[in-house]
Amino acid sequence: MLNRHLIRIKVFKVLYSFVSSASGSLPGATRELLHSCEKTLHLYYMMLNLSVALKRVADDRIEKGLRKFNPTPEEREPNRRFSDNAFIKYLISDTAFVKFCEDHALLWREDLDVVARKVFAAISGREYYRKYMSSPESSADEDCRLVKRIYRDTDAIEENELLLSSLEDMSLYWTDDIGYVLMYIIHTVDAFSRTGSIVWPEVFQKDDDRAFATDLLCHAAMNYDKYMELVRPYLSNWDSERIVSTDMILILQGIAEAVRFPGIPVKVTINEYVEIAKCYGTPNSNNFVNGLLDSVIKKLVGDGTVVKTGRGLLDR
Repeated sequence: MLNRHLIRIKVFKVLYSFVSSASGSLPGATRELLHSCEKTLHLYYMMLNLSVALKRVADDRIEKGLRKFNPTPEEREPNRRFSDNAFIKYLISDTAFVKFCEDHALLWREDLDVVARKVFAAISGREYYRKYMSSPESSADEDCRLVKRIYRDTDAIEENELLLSSLEDMSLYWTDDIGYVLMYIIHTVDAFSRTGSIVWPEVFQKDDDRAFATDLLCHAAMNYDKYMELVRPYLSNWDSERIVSTDMILILQGIAEAVRFPGIPVKVTINEYVEIAKCYGTPNSNNFVNGLLDSVIKKLVGDGTVVKTGRGLLDR
């Protein structure tokens, strides 16, 4: 589920909180990190369940139309294409999916109906939805294309203020993960389109990613003061206003990664923290993080503190 980029962001957030809190413990920070990672998987299931909630809204509309005393021809013979969407029906019938959602309270409750109805009202007015509903072609591939289009609909999903507010009320951990989760859902729909089934993800994509997360956090936290002293001589060349706390956390975490993980190329480490700085720092944070990390890691390579073995691992 989680890739290394998102893992680094989660380590950064927990490390920032740990450094900022004098009362925090490293075992507690590690538990917080793993909990944060698990919550991303929960958001994935919650957002997949949105499609089930949308089907429920469509079914409810159909049933209300049929119950009218004098229904229109369209209400008397409703278009059930969205209600019969193959991907959504698969989710409903998949016992592992349903059980996970039930066990972790990831179903769309009645109090979320207003959110689902707003999302459905948005997508049902889109041209892509109207074309899908009126198309003479009916296939699982078409059903999957429609679902992917819904999850790519930024206004209806990723930037829907009511939806985002509701998710934030359910878990503060979900605030920054929505974009990644939506992308992962689209990959899931693609896989279903190819194979007709879904292999449900674990929290981490690879077996060693959990160890990468916890080792990176622990090494950065335990060596924070040591790496801070290492960086101090390089700060005189920078405006004091550039030395903000988020930038320093990223730099020290980048140093920790370079030292602790000999198999990760220097270029990858530096580029990763520069990208994170673009999202979580100030407009010039990426230049600051790039410059300092490059200088410090070059020194550490020179004195043997950072050891990389293998072709391309030292390229910058």
